Amino acid sequence: MKILVVYYSRTGTTRKVAEEVSHLLRCGIEEVLDTKNRSGILGWLSAGRDAGSKGLTEIGETKRNPALYDVVIIGTPVWNGTVSAPIRTYITQYRDSFKNVAFFCTQEGTENRALREMESICGKKPIAQLELMRKQEVETGEYIDKVRQFTAEISNRTE
Repeated sequence: MKILVVYYSRTGTTRKVAEEVSHLLRCGIEEVLDTKNRSGILGWLSAGRDAGSKGLTEIGETKRNPALYDVVIIGTPVWNGTVSAPIRTYITQYRDSFKNVAFFCTQEGTENRALREMESICGKKPIAQLELMRKQEVETGEYIDKVRQFTAEISNRTE
């Protein structure tokens, strides 16, 4: 099975999880690049506004064609309780190319519609999902066991 991890990360938290997933599954990885400047407080504010309005953004050209993979694992930070604009854009552009999907997200707050919305935008039921709390799990390293369970579930469903 060919597997690809695709992610967007504004602060590096989602990148950390994506790299661990890619390492454990020994698969390709691709970062979605947002052409909009999301740094600093103004970037944070525009990120929340764009996500809340369910807006799309312009993303950089991808290097890997998701149609060539059996499973595409998509990771996003949660912005304003929902999917980040770069990942919403990626899914919208490539949803017809996905054979199977799995989703993960990293978040600060308690409100999270991101995983449900990713499924809705994609039009496919994920084979696995993972939701992580940024400070409590990712920054402390506690996320590793959950990532192992997530990757094991993907491996079991793709054998």
